[in-house]
Amino acid sequence: MIELENLGKRFQSLVALDRVSFLARDGSVTGLIGPNGAGKTTCLRLITTVMRPDQGRIVVDGLDAALDPIGVRRRLGVLADARGLYPRLTAREHIRYFGQLHGLSGRALESRIETLIARLDMAEFIDRRAKGFSKGQAMKVALARALVHEPHNLLLDEPTNGLDLQAARAMRALIGELKAQGRCILFSSHIMSEVAALSDRLVILAKGRVAAQGTLAELAAQTGQESIEEIFLALTGERQEQEANR
Repeated sequence: MIELENLGKRFQSLVALDRVSFLARDGSVTGLIGPNGAGKTTCLRLITTVMRPDQGRIVVDGLDAALDPIGVRRRLGVLADARGLYPRLTAREHIRYFGQLHGLSGRALESRIETLIARLDMAEFIDRRAKGFSKGQAMKVALARALVHEPHNLLLDEPTNGLDLQAARAMRALIGELKAQGRCILFSSHIMSEVAALSDRLVILAKGRVAAQGTLAELAAQTGQESIEEIFLALTGERQEQEANR
């Protein structure tokens, strides 16, 4: 479980997050959406402890991120939008390296790597260097790195960005499996149909604040809109801006 309480972050005069609070529950998928510049990436970076908030706190499975950042990192698996692969390392070496960073070694680590190779269908390229990988292959390697230590909580930033239809469907199926295992999944995406299909609850950010949160049905009732696109536009103020610019 991931809990944010009155989270605030400022970059000089820019207020990136302003008293942001929400809860991402176990066995559930929480969709984090908002316009560009709404604070989504800042929020995810604060949860991963890459940055520290100016105010508020983050609690992951009962651990305060400010007091035990290493403990929090061990509880998180992170799939960043920028996959960040090392071109000279093979896919297997990437996974092994991240497993070692999380304290895994020996047969336990190698067994975990083989499980991920089979689950993510990576056998064809597992011992190739990452330079020249397709977007789908790079995504699988980055996802395997995020899962190698079997984290309870997953942060997925644009998990299907640039993927073909088959790879995107496989990713959505995997998210469903992880949810069924009782894991906490927080993901951000610009693909509204994907957000609607996967999310149990939505958190909508706008200008660094939580504009609304709840189930899709609750947000539809709140706005009087039916589609997630119209709900999003109504709650973020994007509809008014579009009409003003006409």
